[in-house]
Amino acid sequence: MAIKLDDLKVKLFTDGADKAQIVEMARNKWIAGFTTNPSLLKKAGVKDYEAYARDLVAAVPDRHISFEVFSDDIPEMVAQGRVIASWGENVYVKLPVTNTRKEPLFDAVRALTADGVKINLTAIFTADQVGKAMQALAGGAPSCVSVFAGRLADFGIDYAPLMRDAIAQARQTSTIEIIWASTREVYNVIEADRMGCHIITAPADVLKKLPALGTKTPEELSLGAVQAFREDALAAGLQLDIGGRAAAE
Repeated sequence: MAIKLDDLKVKLFTDGADKAQIVEMARNKWIAGFTTNPSLLKKAGVKDYEAYARDLVAAVPDRHISFEVFSDDIPEMVAQGRVIASWGENVYVKLPVTNTRKEPLFDAVRALTADGVKINLTAIFTADQVGKAMQALAGGAPSCVSVFAGRLADFGIDYAPLMRDAIAQARQTSTIEIIWASTREVYNVIEADRMGCHIITAPADVLKKLPALGTKTPEELSLGAVQAFREDALAAGLQLDIGGRAAAE
């Protein structure tokens, strides 16, 4: 039986930083939260980070929103995290697993979560990182661990064992949730749901396809593809001189 949007148990987050798009997606009750990062902020043209973030929190006060630190110095990252946490009760501070010098942030994360700061620990790619993240976040404030399944797949690496292990570890806690990150396609949502993942964050263009889940059979999809090819051929005015070959055959 084909799965439908209403059947999904995984929480759906939108990944993006464009305010208009976020407000549009927030109109859907099935969108549970939003994740941003510096790359998305750059794409959205954000200049005044705090003004942008506070405006966004005011626009969407009832959903999870992750905002990331951008310093590369760990003490400054911690200080930025405390400022970001002050922007709203629904705000999670996004911290990378290391800085660019490969210095891990686990001690910083442990201190922040112990102080009640909600953390989204991001850029997780390995089982070792997952294990250390669980230890750092254990017993602290509500938190998330973002595992970049899609980016692993881009490089031909099987993400399934890592995802299953991370989910199993998080399910042993009452405060940590796993985010399936770097989503590439709608089927990733189905995979995340079947694995029991807590959350999947995806671009709006992927999430907008979810209401169509379970509405077409493979046979209907086949006929639709054939019809589209025929309509496009006619619209393009394609012609091919076959002479008398068709009659002869």
